[in-house]
Order: sequence, then structure tokens, then C-alpha cells
Amino acid sequence: MALPPLATAADLAAAGASGTDAQMEMALRRASARVRRYTRQDITFVAHDTVELPGWERVLRLPQYPLVVSEEHPLTVVEVADFSGIEWAAIERRDFSRLGNELTRGYPWQAPTRLMGWPWNRAQGVWAPKVRVTYSHGYTEVPDDIVDVVLDLAVMNLSNPENLRSVSIDDYSRTFASETIGGARLTRSHKDDLRSYRRSAFSVAPS
Repeated sequence: MALPPLATAADLAAAGASGTDAQMEMALRRASARVRRYTRQDITFVAHDTVELPGWERVLRLPQYPLVVSEEHPLTVVEVADFSGIEWAAIERRDFSRLGNELTRGYPWQAPTRLMGWPWNRAQGVWAPKVRVTYSHGYTEVPDDIVDVVLDLAVMNLSNPENLRSVSIDDYSRTFASETIGGARLTRSHKDDLRSYRRSAFSVAPS
């Protein structure tokens, strides 16, 4: 599923950019892709996304956030055994607790219940070898500081669509910033603005 740009053409025009509709759309798509690649987040709201994650730990970290959990957007967690294919639905507040994007199994010193782990002959307080999660995540309105970065990158893309290092016409000459060559790149300032939204590369183990 293709994700929408993180800012609109109207936002870009209001930021003082100019170009054809196609140029502005492309600039926003490229800028949004840069931001998503850096943050490792979809950012925009995605409903009922299903992922399979490796377990074997007490804490299961969902890769996309913030989580949105409501009657219309339930959180569904299913544990899957390694070879038998047995599946077990894990229930919040019975089998695990939730804090932010972390789903945590019960502590080993609690009374023996399903909260202890999967299945009963496994190590206590850990998730199954594989966990399938269906959840909704992201922002219904993109935060302003993310929009600002996207617009800044898009304006830089539009300022040098041909990826020129410099241009000279008669007595006029212009040298383009290095960040605009080969497509606008995130600056250190941009990365500082996005750091709070960035997911660590090691927050979710590869499956």
C-alpha cells in the first residue's frame, strides 16, 4: 500500500514553492520518502496493519507507533508455535500489559497462569517463537515539525530539479547547495528535528 505524502501541495505553495502540479507532487513524494527512511516510521495513520514478529523475549516491541487502540481499531495478538502451527490469542491485561509500543508478558514470580508465557512448558514470562499482531498506528494529522522538514526538502528539490551544481546565464551565475544535488538530503538540523520520531534499528529483532 502506497503511503500518502507527509505534506500537501497547498502546504508547499504556502511555503513559497512554485512548479507544475507534477513537479510539486514528485518533490513531496521524494521528501516524504527521505523522512520515512530516516525515522523508519510510516508516520501517517495506517489501520489494521498485520505484522509477524519474532518472540522468545518478555517484551515485544511493535515497530510502528504511536499505537491507536479503540473499539474501531482493536489490538489483536496471536502467538504461533514454532513447528506445530498451534495458535493462541493473547488478551491484554490477562496475558500481557501494554505501555506505548511495548507488549510485556508477566513476571516469572507471579502465580502460574497464562501470563507466565507460551506454552506452559516454555520458559516462564516469554512470548511464543512467533507473534502475529494486527494493530493501527500513526498520526491522523502529521505533526507540524515533520511537515516543516518535508516542506524544506521539497522546496530544495524544486530549486534544483535537474541536479545542477551551478548555472550561468550571461552575467548571472548561481551555485546550488550540495544538499540539493542528487535530490535534497536531510541536514543535521533536519535530523535533530526528527530524532524523537526515529525508531532504533535494534528495537525490533529481524524475523
